[in-house]
Amino acid sequence: MHRLRRFCLVLVLGCWAAVGQAAPVALAADHPQRYTVVKGDTLWDIAARFLKNPWDWPKIWKANPQIKNPHWIYPGDVLILRFDHGQPYLTLQRGKPAGVEKLQPAIRERPVTQAIPTIPYERVRQFLTTPRVVSEQELETAPYVISLADNRLIGGGGDTIYVRRLPEDAADGSYTVFRPDDAIRDPETKEILGYNALYVGDSHLQRHGDPATLVVDHSVREILVGDRLLPVGSEQLALDYYPRPAPQPVRGHIVKVLDGVSQIGQYDLVVIDRGTADGLQKGHVLKVWRHGVKVLDNLDRRSPEWVTLPDEEAGWVMIFRPFERVSYGIVMKAMRAIHIGDLVTAPNAS
Repeated sequence: MHRLRRFCLVLVLGCWAAVGQAAPVALAADHPQRYTVVKGDTLWDIAARFLKNPWDWPKIWKANPQIKNPHWIYPGDVLILRFDHGQPYLTLQRGKPAGVEKLQPAIRERPVTQAIPTIPYERVRQFLTTPRVVSEQELETAPYVISLADNRLIGGGGDTIYVRRLPEDAADGSYTVFRPDDAIRDPETKEILGYNALYVGDSHLQRHGDPATLVVDHSVREILVGDRLLPVGSEQLALDYYPRPAPQPVRGHIVKVLDGVSQIGQYDLVVIDRGTADGLQKGHVLKVWRHGVKVLDNLDRRSPEWVTLPDEEAGWVMIFRPFERVSYGIVMKAMRAIHIGDLVTAPNAS
């Protein structure tokens, strides 16, 4: 796992460094000349300090050949903004006392897990490995609980459950138990895009058959007859994210907010009504627009009319788990209140 994480991060951050630097880069109005990384920072936070558009980070990062895996950034590292023929770039100073300008950092081995993440990983952890959105076809074909041991009506951790429709050649592995919840619809066409899957618990296969026998490892809700199962997937951790603009002409809406919050702000989790079928991938950034409100123009009392004000930029959302028709996103910046129904577009869409 350690080697897998290191490989994923080196591969992705290598992609950051490979991005061309020909296009002009817009710096943040109040950008610092140097910044010392502190615990709790994310790569997005740091990029936002220097750049108007944080996803332009690859354009100003300059690899330092003296550092092994130079793209790792740790608390205590110092980032210094410099210019080369008018183009800004960042260099990293490591292992030197504050105030020392010489960029000859000492090589120091540190675990990958100590490097700062791209986004606040703890906010999205629980949404990475459990099923959250399933299609109608997945619901119709998913294995289901037909009974519990001793004819119990409800079950929980340590209980035995009997499941039908589990393939005879199913792997002797872990299975997530979930319960179909509300439908997620396209706000314009009203088409059902998927169903929210309510996480119930985890189980493992004990004996093949029809029905198959499984044991519940732990549960967060009561397990009932009719609950569905899916094999536990191998989702990549949030370590391999890197922000980049979503492709045009993606246009969608925020259709749901996760975790039951009522006010949507920074680091809240939302559902977008666009997914991999629309070109969205993990790490894509979308701009959020608040719909312009209607106001009554009654200055001319002879013919008052309702006028719709322009849409206003409200924030940025980064996709962290895309599905086929919908995606989960995290609000990286909220310039004003964000609401269900707000429009999302590619950042450079007009």
